[in-house]
Amino acid sequence: MTDAPTKVRKSGRGGDELVFMALGGLGEIGMNVYLYGYGPENARRWLMVDLGITFPGDREPGADIVLPDLRFIIGEKGALAGLVLTHAHEDHVGAVIDLWPALGCPIYATPFTAGMVKSKLGEFGKNIRLPITEVPLDGRCTVGPFDVEFVSLAHSIPEPSGLAIRTPAGLVFHTGDWKLDTEPLIGSIPNISKLKAIGQEGVLAMVCDSTNAMREGRSPTEGEVSRSLSKLIAAAPRRIAVTTFSSNVARIKAVADAAHNCGRTLVVAGRALHRVIQVAIDTGYLPENFTYLDQRRFSDIAADKAVLLCTGSQGEPRAAIARIAEDEHPDISLGKGDVAIFSSRTIPGNEKSVGRVQNALAGRGVDIITDAEALVHVTGHPRRDELREMYGWMRPQVVIPMHGEARHLKENAKLARECGVGETFILNCGDMLKLSPGPHSVIDEAPVGRLYRDGRLIVPDADGPVRARHKLSFAGIAVVALALSRRGDILAEPDVVLEGIPSVDGEGEDMVEIVLDAIDGTFRSIPPKRRGDIDMLREAVFKSVRGAINEAWGKKPIVKVLVTVVEAKG
Repeated sequence: MTDAPTKVRKSGRGGDELVFMALGGLGEIGMNVYLYGYGPENARRWLMVDLGITFPGDREPGADIVLPDLRFIIGEKGALAGLVLTHAHEDHVGAVIDLWPALGCPIYATPFTAGMVKSKLGEFGKNIRLPITEVPLDGRCTVGPFDVEFVSLAHSIPEPSGLAIRTPAGLVFHTGDWKLDTEPLIGSIPNISKLKAIGQEGVLAMVCDSTNAMREGRSPTEGEVSRSLSKLIAAAPRRIAVTTFSSNVARIKAVADAAHNCGRTLVVAGRALHRVIQVAIDTGYLPENFTYLDQRRFSDIAADKAVLLCTGSQGEPRAAIARIAEDEHPDISLGKGDVAIFSSRTIPGNEKSVGRVQNALAGRGVDIITDAEALVHVTGHPRRDELREMYGWMRPQVVIPMHGEARHLKENAKLARECGVGETFILNCGDMLKLSPGPHSVIDEAPVGRLYRDGRLIVPDADGPVRARHKLSFAGIAVVALALSRRGDILAEPDVVLEGIPSVDGEGEDMVEIVLDAIDGTFRSIPPKRRGDIDMLREAVFKSVRGAINEAWGKKPIVKVLVTVVEAKG
């Protein structure tokens, strides 16, 4: 057992090794990026599995999405054999369009996943061509020294695949996101016979989804959710709106079937849903005659005949259900007696935004149904009985928990050991674990971090604009503009602008006057002969203004001192 491995730097032997590392996805739910390396230390070839995003939290104001920092593998991109995608969720493929140009490697994916990435490329208008090789379900491909076999599983999206990654050093099974759903509605059930065969072949290591490792039992099926939704929709007295993850094609089909069965008309609102529906039709997961009306037709339908399927289950402010809740949607309104079903799980960190949307709907008289009141959502991840079954089939020598916060990884490792697994490793992103030849150990550490899509730009985390905006949101900014002579004499009264700072202190004194007094005191304290050092003056004013505001308010704002030196007329 090695849950918190000690890092051991290796001595530089030249033999072939198999190593594993994550640049995202360990200790968090989202931003999945995993690397397998094979070969000698100074000439490894790399396989990347997934390239996902996560979503910003309260400490990342203004950021649209969070992306992984790939500086390690970009530095090795000549040795990157390819990128394999396990499924089409944003936390596994959402960074491909932004970051693939820095990698330039081949991409391998099953048809639905490939279709989703290509459709998103068209939506964003990116002028790049992704070299995607479509691999059939349960197919196989060679990526450099890696023999990769796709294994069909179940999840909340079509075509989720585990990966049997074979190398001369051994076989690793990378689960991706999965569950053992016997009634997935869309696609086939998990390929259990292939899973058992892989286990009999011999599994060196298993890198395993940990999201539900703390929950006993088995996950309910999509079929059970479909039947529950059908009853709720049939019983609704007026309009009924269902919001869910747009990628959940099984849930889309369940809502559409329920609407049809009770003589209602389906209306779809949200660009992401339209895109997923089209890809699902193109790949055969929805019938070619799948019909629905656009949001502009919603008001044409009688109140007791309308079923709305819309985006925004995570409280996204620009999504359809949020705009409806604020009565800002151009085509759709809900009111007293209507029903809104949140057919989704709230992703950790989104609780406040989802709560705001639900409260706004309730304030308009809309009845809210969540998974706390009815079976309207099931997880796409394995609970403990499913994990036990998978470990029994695979019988891996080593388990590396992934896709979960620290407590999930720890619980998954504990369960694996209870199932007879010899070694488990709870890693941090950047830890490089040697899997073969033994003994297994963390031998190196790669740089990791976060990038942000900020409007049209990709910006860094450290000392970047997102971090600066967070600081602004806490303590505001004071801007001081000074006009000085070359000798450092003040030529006009300083201009002071305070944003996000109280206008008066606790005794009612004007905060601008406090700043001006601090500037005046600074100049009085500096002998005239030393004022010609403009940089020194700027730093002294910065410190005195920041200190004066801190003394009056109890917070240290961002302070900017702008100096204009006016040359004497001659």
